Amino acid sequence: QVELKEAGGGLVQTGGSLRLSCELSGGTFVTFVMGWFRQARGKEREFVAGISRVGANTNFADSMKGRFTISRDNTKNTVYLQMSSLKPEDTAVYYCAARGGTALASRPIEYDYWGQGTQVTVSS
Repeated sequence: QVELKEAGGGLVQTGGSLRLSCELSGGTFVTFVMGWFRQARGKEREFVAGISRVGANTNFADSMKGRFTISRDNTKNTVYLQMSSLKPEDTAVYYCAARGGTALASRPIEYDYWGQGTQVTVSS
């Protein structure tokens, strides 16, 4: 009964920053590769960032490199997404996901558990 819960979404201005968090319960957090995805209205869900079990390895979508940072705190069962230099195109529902494998993955189908999402809106 793994559950994920995102927090930290909201309304920010262009150029602003926001930190999302996602807490996992019902499982052993350190055994999961974690990822962030986002889905804008009318578009498919897209990969944002991933992080390995102890945080040694990360991967990012090209459009997020240099602006977003993913990290995790295994003592708090929490993964974070630090977003900077936000643009209106970043407006989307952001989802936290977990997968039981060890390799980083960027496809939604490769993840086993999902949060309900948190809305991020960037005003122009």
